[in-house]
Amino acid sequence: MANSNFVDYVKIYCRSGHGGGGSAHFHRDRMNPRGGPDGGDGGRGGHIILKGNKQLWTLLHLKYTKHIKAEPGGHGGSSLKTGANGQDVYLEVPLGTVARDFETGEIEFEINEHDEERILVPGGRGGQGNDHFKSPTNQAPKYAQPGEPEIETIKILELKLLADVGLVGFPNAGKSTLLSVISAAKPEIADYPFTTLTPNLGIVHYHDYRSFIMADIPGIIEGAHEGKGLGLRFLKHIERNSILLFMVPADSNSIKEEYRILLNELNQYNPEMLDKSKLLAITKTDLLDDELKREIAKDLPDLPYVFISSVAQQGLQKLKDMIWNELNKDVSE
Repeated sequence: MANSNFVDYVKIYCRSGHGGGGSAHFHRDRMNPRGGPDGGDGGRGGHIILKGNKQLWTLLHLKYTKHIKAEPGGHGGSSLKTGANGQDVYLEVPLGTVARDFETGEIEFEINEHDEERILVPGGRGGQGNDHFKSPTNQAPKYAQPGEPEIETIKILELKLLADVGLVGFPNAGKSTLLSVISAAKPEIADYPFTTLTPNLGIVHYHDYRSFIMADIPGIIEGAHEGKGLGLRFLKHIERNSILLFMVPADSNSIKEEYRILLNELNQYNPEMLDKSKLLAITKTDLLDDELKREIAKDLPDLPYVFISSVAQQGLQKLKDMIWNELNKDVSE
């Protein structure tokens, strides 16, 4: 996944369509020169609508579309003719796209299904024609209702990645290296924090043409839920992963403490993420002998774990077995 092509955040200016005005027309013909009111209703202004598309994986196509404008509704006509509705504007987005109000930051909805449609900005309602206002005491109303005005607003669209496995760990935990070794993904790798500035997806092949999708989420640091480091920008991508694979290097001062900090950041961001299946990979273990691994294992968190080395390609098959079994646990039970 090329960095330049992956866009998970866009800000767009939206203006829906103005509702058409109702008509204040009166019926006239040779037989009835002073007919009653027959003004039609105005048409609805165009909506701006988000539509889910499972073939999309980025918001790149909206990055340079800064202004979205829908058409106004048509005015009502004579003989109770209703004005045409303004043409709606459809924005196709990947599954997992969240719509957020720019001013309040409030989440309005999320698109999770293919062809799912949600109105992002509604068009103005058309005004009623004078036919609606006739009464026994006012049989010839000379007024009609104007259409509702358009809505001008700024919306934020954010994308949450969908993957079977999300890699969770501090910067330089070995996430990008693992993904590059067990899939065809080519993330940027270097010996400094925050090398990964965009999430990377990779397809990991398993036995007999089976596979699963793994996401390398940019490194979390303590305080990420408050926006520190890369913070909130990437925590959202973990929400749609089935399994969380925590990655802690073997040379960490305390694997258990590092795991606790990572877990706490997820809990502070969204407590529901702790309900996901969790696995632990102790990375960079190619220089450890069996005795040292047993010593480390005595003080690990209480969850399934595996020792791996992506560079030496040690423990990777065991890791894939563990992930596959966890993904299919509900099926086999």
